[in-house]
Amino acid sequence: MSPKDDAFDYQVLNLTNKFYADYPNPPYKEIVRKNSRPYNCLLVQSHYGYFICIPYRSHINHKYAFKFKKSIRSQRTNSGLDYSKIVIITNNEYIGTADAIVDKDEYNETRDNIEYIKNDAQNYIDNYVDSLIGKSIKYDKREFNRVYGYSTLQYFHKELGIEGK
Repeated sequence: MSPKDDAFDYQVLNLTNKFYADYPNPPYKEIVRKNSRPYNCLLVQSHYGYFICIPYRSHINHKYAFKFKKSIRSQRTNSGLDYSKIVIITNNEYIGTADAIVDKDEYNETRDNIEYIKNDAQNYIDNYVDSLIGKSIKYDKREFNRVYGYSTLQYFHKELGIEGK
């Protein structure tokens, strides 16, 4: 199934070399890279018309994530899907075509919880946008910086429709 299909729900894949060339470190230091190779990501479509790419990570030490509970790896390392490192994709050239390989138990847990993950990730993004445009006072400045200070969302204001905020 491809992100271009009408039936697209989710897919596990990598971002392309073009994405990493267009978002180099520096200045995009919060975008995750692993020894110069891309992370495996869960790609879901937002109802806002963009794709949300959530990286699978082995070690997550904060609560802004979906943490796996059933895999052997998660018992040792706090693995999960890291919302703070979400990438917003509007350019199909950034989406790899080959399926990425992830831990089978973690894939199954992703599949079993896909609706929760999609809603939780979108809420993380919506709270960010609402805070910046003044629609919500969910976070004071200190709390906002704690939740979003290391977030990659700062790089995607154009895609989120909040350019200049």
